[in-house]
Amino acid sequence: MRTPDMRSPEARARPPLSVVIGAGGTGGHIYPGLALADALRRAVPGAVVSFVGTERGLETRLIPDAGYRLHTVDMIPFDPSLGAKRYLLPAALVKSGAQCRAILRAQGAQVAVGMGGYPSAPVIVGARMAGLPSLIHESNAVPGRANRFAARLTPNIAVAFDRSREHLPGGERAHTTGMPIAAPLAALDRAALRAEARREFGVPEAARTLLFNGGSLGAARLTEAAVGLAARWRHRGDVHMLIKTGPAALDETRRRLTEAGADAVARAVPYLDRMDLAYAAADLVVCRAGSATVAELAATGVPAVLVPYPHAPGDHQTHNARVLSDAGAGLLLSDGETTAARLAELVGPLLADPARLAAMSGAADPGPHARAADLLAERVIQLTHRTPHLEYA
Repeated sequence: MRTPDMRSPEARARPPLSVVIGAGGTGGHIYPGLALADALRRAVPGAVVSFVGTERGLETRLIPDAGYRLHTVDMIPFDPSLGAKRYLLPAALVKSGAQCRAILRAQGAQVAVGMGGYPSAPVIVGARMAGLPSLIHESNAVPGRANRFAARLTPNIAVAFDRSREHLPGGERAHTTGMPIAAPLAALDRAALRAEARREFGVPEAARTLLFNGGSLGAARLTEAAVGLAARWRHRGDVHMLIKTGPAALDETRRRLTEAGADAVARAVPYLDRMDLAYAAADLVVCRAGSATVAELAATGVPAVLVPYPHAPGDHQTHNARVLSDAGAGLLLSDGETTAARLAELVGPLLADPARLAAMSGAADPGPHARAADLLAERVIQLTHRTPHLEYA
């Protein structure tokens, strides 16, 4: 017997929630977009969520692997270093915006979301062309060029950090939702997962774990310093190093570790698809200061040495890092200072001082990050004039 549909006639007639998210380039924009997409599906079962990106970024792998459809458009970076090509930006934006308008219509989208980065700007332009509501999320303490532009095209702005407001047009109307992070990280119990995580990464029972995380593509400076540090510590049995290199540097890093006799104390991996395990295993992280990484560290309470990428637009990674260093949850180290010798001086005493590591962990302020994906999803759904609190599964 067929179960009667108890919803109101209006609810039965309502089309499925359809949202298109612009996110691409690096994991710092893609992973928060995926966290939002998952939250939308939790909030409205049956929601249709797809992404817009380009054919050049990590989105071509990460988004399909996560089970979402990726539409690609023709867009170039908002980057002054392009030289004369930067004069093509207005034409490229009009073209990619028209492409996004067609995608939005084909998907029956009710709202468009830009998660920052140059692939997301055309989505906001396309929404403006199509007359659809849109929202941008700014993940960095100092916004990038794409969102500073897109903020002029939508009244709906969300930010990960309060200090972003002063740098965005219309920032006074922004809502601080935090940074959307994956559900396993938002609910991470490091202590409960620690034994499993250490087994996964082959960490000796009594060893302290030092994680090097250079971001979604790795970081040559961090990898170079990690290899040098592993060579210095190659005879230590009380330390284990996990080095995320990115795929391009993996083979060379492994070769150098072997030649230095350091492959017993350090393990190089191209990706860390289970960041919950990586953070649970780690006693200390040496990392770049992308906004997603900073939010994950704040939410999970992993102590960190933060090495901001020196060429980030507006030096936004330094501003991101100060969210943790000002709170006492992390230490700030310049890129130029990040050598094996300096890390040995800085990291060695930290790893030998569990009380200080615990204090740094306790100083981390999770803020709204653990709930950010759901908060942002609620705001997106409200733009479609739905009532998300009634539709949560």
